[in-house]
Amino acid sequence: MTRLVLVAAVALVDADGRILLARRPEGKAMAGLWEFPGGKVEQGETPEAALMRELHEELGIETWASCLAPLTFASHAYADFHLLMPLFACRKWQGQPQAREGQALKWVRARDLRDYPMPPADLPLIPILRDWL
Repeated sequence: MTRLVLVAAVALVDADGRILLARRPEGKAMAGLWEFPGGKVEQGETPEAALMRELHEELGIETWASCLAPLTFASHAYADFHLLMPLFACRKWQGQPQAREGQALKWVRARDLRDYPMPPADLPLIPILRDWL
């Protein structure tokens, strides 16, 4: 039986309509690939609570559940687990995103997302974001 991993991710959208991408640091699985910020949903945690925690830990910013709008999701079979990843959109947060875990950060226009190598699960999200923005 395949292990199911629930990961929440967010498309942080700035005032110019750009989306924040984070590059996975060396030493992590899929190092060097760009992804939407977020992380694993812990036991007893909602996806929104996981995102608020992860955004604080990874980027040093605060947001609120009311500012996280469900947008779409990814369902992808990797070799050793199945990823289920709700993607939220967020346009309101407090603080300036900073790389706190060795990752590079880049603000990217939706039309340019394909220029950044991403994990396979993230690729189907790109056309949805392009259409949405």
